Amino acid sequence: MAFFMEITYVVFSVLCFCFLLLRWNEMRYRKNGLPPGTMGWPVFGETTKFLKQGPNFMKNQKARYGSFFKSHILGSPTIISMDAELNRYILMNESKGLVAGYPQSMLDILGNSNIAAVHGSAHKFLRGALLSLVSPQMLRDIVLPRIDRFMSSQLSNWDGKIINLQDHTKEVIFLSIMDQIASIDPASRRADYFKTHFFKLVLGTLSLPINLPGTNYRNGVQVRSLIFFHILVLIDMQMHDNFFTKHRHKHTRTLNINLTLLI
Repeated sequence: MAFFMEITYVVFSVLCFCFLLLRWNEMRYRKNGLPPGTMGWPVFGETTKFLKQGPNFMKNQKARYGSFFKSHILGSPTIISMDAELNRYILMNESKGLVAGYPQSMLDILGNSNIAAVHGSAHKFLRGALLSLVSPQMLRDIVLPRIDRFMSSQLSNWDGKIINLQDHTKEVIFLSIMDQIASIDPASRRADYFKTHFFKLVLGTLSLPINLPGTNYRNGVQVRSLIFFHILVLIDMQMHDNFFTKHRHKHTRTLNINLTLLI
């Protein structure tokens, strides 16, 4: 009987502690002017529910709090808008005091200077530089036909097979990008290497910024360095391929080098 009472006391104490911890975290972010919502646990917030439920998390929160609510996901306090008109206003007025923000894990892994992280004049400059690399004529004569040939060859391998469409689509899109920017054969070991490490990097950007062994964040930080090193190797190989850059593959190789430099 005494043992049962002790267990009951421990369970009750843990539940009270969890309740007080949640209340403290809610009170900590209760400021005037913030929309309704919940902040979840300290540090972790509602990240677990967000990653587990996916779009249903947003739908449930919208049904409970409306189209504009607060949360705490991926290590950052977040205001979420699911109102189309408000989102349009924010996107159209980025240079007027409204600045896009991204999770800390994404900034740490992709870098503070990637095109998704910068804003204002810096974003316009990078976007213009990227668009200037691909002219309409190059798209029509080189890029799109190459993508068409690649996709046709990949889709032909799906005949008569039962496949996971989502996984295969992600894989084909990634391999197509590798073919475009670095001329990597999709059947090569290098393609498998980049694919494996790239998906680890993506998982790292969608995780809590906790730099401990075994976490997706730590893995993402590590593979970023590996990918960067191998991209430098590819750049060096392409820059030394003088014969092709001066002859029939001139435009394609130049495009590959420039896009690779900007990754």
